[in-house]
Amino acid sequence: MLREIDNFYLQKTEPAKSCLHALRQFVLKYDRNITEAWKYKMPFFCYKGKMFCYIWLNKKTHQPYLGIVEGRNIDHPMLIAGERSRMKIMMIDPAKDLPVQTIDTIFRKAIQLYK
Repeated sequence: MLREIDNFYLQKTEPAKSCLHALRQFVLKYDRNITEAWKYKMPFFCYKGKMFCYIWLNKKTHQPYLGIVEGRNIDHPMLIAGERSRMKIMMIDPAKDLPVQTIDTIFRKAIQLYK
């Protein structure tokens, strides 16, 4: 039987589906302390048990994005606060390669907040 988290990825359409899958793999391989969880009916990733980031799709454009839980404490031009008080998001273009260097920079800053 499929887990809800696996079903989330399988139900998406291309090109978002491949983008989300690549993002999931990148996050899980980034640090051995990052684990996957299903919270608030969405894929979340925890760093040493604390909520770290999540993957979601914009409701109107269906564009994937990476949500950074402690985003308010990270200053980076690719992070957007919008109406959020704590979290910031980074939009991901599913038609392009993952911006791994940018995500790496943001993740390094975010992990420092957990230490």
